[in-house]
Amino acid sequence: MIPRKCRILIFLMLILLVSEGYLSCGPLGAQERKVMKRPYIDTRIWHYGFLFGLHFQDLDIACNGLIFDNNGNLESWYADVANYSPGFSVGVLGELRLNEYLSLRVVPTMHFGDKTIIFKDINSGIQTSQVMKSTYISAPVDLKLSAPRFNNFRPYIMVGACPLFDLTVKDQKELLVRRADCMIEFGLGMDLYFRYFKLIPELKFCFGLSNIIVRDRSDLTDASLLKFTESVNSIRNRMIALTFYFE
Repeated sequence: MIPRKCRILIFLMLILLVSEGYLSCGPLGAQERKVMKRPYIDTRIWHYGFLFGLHFQDLDIACNGLIFDNNGNLESWYADVANYSPGFSVGVLGELRLNEYLSLRVVPTMHFGDKTIIFKDINSGIQTSQVMKSTYISAPVDLKLSAPRFNNFRPYIMVGACPLFDLTVKDQKELLVRRADCMIEFGLGMDLYFRYFKLIPELKFCFGLSNIIVRDRSDLTDASLLKFTESVNSIRNRMIALTFYFE
């Protein structure tokens, strides 16, 4: 199920599309032609810009239901991300024009955010939590497939790969994850042409490819925390991002 805040991002993206008349004015051929702003910007071989945006970090946690005997008491711990806090993203954009409809993008970006993991023992109902702060450095490489431009907007879809590195992984916690990962990402957006610049709102979904849980917990000085690692089979990164590019 898509979290409520993520549904809000999707709704905002649709509002942007509707406001430009792409969804509300019927077939493109029935729309009135207008004066095109910055008509030659898409003919450049290279495009440069910057970005900022919001994102929601998530973890796909698969638990195994192991039973632990703690001084005669049976414990069975399950973990999940309890809530989604919006994070902030900033970066730069470099885009290479391959042909009229296809381009290759490199988007070095920093993501600042966190997620709260709740652990619950289903036998006793006891809960504990871990706040996992993350500062990701990522370098997505994306293919962007655009529709023909009409007036001052141009929709597109994108797909790509996003290697990333977490600068703020901390040990001595209930769960420990690897710093490096790679995600696949796909999304949709709209090129909006203004007199002095081009604005590109984009909504994308990112899914981690590898299991990032660290099982060697030699860092732990509190052995009672080991049960949280042993109760989890896998952890994979996920993210939803609403980004605004400026060229």
